[in-house]
Amino acid sequence: MRHPERRPAVSWALYDWANSAFATTVMAGFFPIFFKQYWSQDTAITQSTFYLGVGNSISSLVIVLLAPVLGAMADTGGLRKRMLAAFATIGVVATGALYLVEAGMWPFAILLYAIAVVGFSGANTFYDALLIIVAPAGKRHRISALGFSLGYLGGGLLFLINVLMTLQPQWFGLASAAEGVRWSFITVAIWWAVFSIPLLLYVDEPLPPRGRRSIHLRDTFAALSDTAKNLAQYRSAWMFLLAYWLYIDGVDTIVRMSVDFGLSIGLSSDNLITALLLVQFIGFPAALVFGRLGERYGALRGIWICIWAYVGVTVFAYFLETALQMYILAGVIGLVQGGIQALSRSLFSQLIPPEKNAEFFGFYNVVGKAAAVFGPVMMGTIAHVSGNPRLGILSVALLFFAGMFFFRRVQEPGHEASD
Repeated sequence: MRHPERRPAVSWALYDWANSAFATTVMAGFFPIFFKQYWSQDTAITQSTFYLGVGNSISSLVIVLLAPVLGAMADTGGLRKRMLAAFATIGVVATGALYLVEAGMWPFAILLYAIAVVGFSGANTFYDALLIIVAPAGKRHRISALGFSLGYLGGGLLFLINVLMTLQPQWFGLASAAEGVRWSFITVAIWWAVFSIPLLLYVDEPLPPRGRRSIHLRDTFAALSDTAKNLAQYRSAWMFLLAYWLYIDGVDTIVRMSVDFGLSIGLSSDNLITALLLVQFIGFPAALVFGRLGERYGALRGIWICIWAYVGVTVFAYFLETALQMYILAGVIGLVQGGIQALSRSLFSQLIPPEKNAEFFGFYNVVGKAAAVFGPVMMGTIAHVSGNPRLGILSVALLFFAGMFFFRRVQEPGHEASD
């Protein structure tokens, strides 16, 4: 890419480096462990799994309800960057506030966590919509993959520091591992805030044709109605959104609930943290590779590989017994997680009309956030009712198979139909 194109693209991708600290240290790592072993230590294992699943699902439902209206307002009024900054601020403040939660205060912990997830997910809605501004169509697979790749690297580096804060708290002047976890929430908030600055400075959001202005709710709902009508004219885009809703729900459920599952079947928190680090550092180069594969062979093939790999992950997890098996599983997830996320985002950009990129991407993000409502609560409920967390993780395979049904009907521009 030429230098004038490179700085906005890299600045945009650095936001993934910024907010992935929350996804890794808080969402996938320390919050599930700290919630089960510290904040809700006096509750049953399957019951705490249920609470965590409900917390994840409620926060996702809030985004589903808010994002359509806010997305239409941002697209029509040219407010995507401002909306991103507002939601990121909510996430940063709620994450830092987790430091204040004492042992046994699990309802307060769930509340702050849900608010932080709303901030994280809401900001991502507008972050993804900015992809069309920083990346020309021919480079979109690569730039999308760059964002996820930097996210894995940045999130992994801070998570490694946070892990050392818990394993060797005296190195950091801390009294205990618990204090190390609590201070980790502060470091995530700072990291997220600081590395968001390049996007805000160097990504220029073009003004709408009528200029940036405040939007009335009537205009907002009219824009949403137009988006829904236009989407129905594009069969592959519609089929993709149905497929994406289902398979990305499976991906998000594994991200949010895998540590809780490992603890529930008796693995140590140290083993699970090591597995998370493997996912991060394997995911960094793997996402870049999938970006290049998408350019050369098409995104459809890459996503198919990833979906089938996730089916294998859920089946393998059902029989999981040892830490070594968990590390193997983490390696497989690391290979495909960034790929399925990056290629899904860039494939959708090819399925929609160029002149309506912004509004269609808003709809895409609504579907993505809606996906995270069902999976965690399904897994948590099945584990709670059956008393067997293995059945909970196995049930996630249903989401991937259902996603395949619709994904077979998607045709990538310039490639043959997958069915």
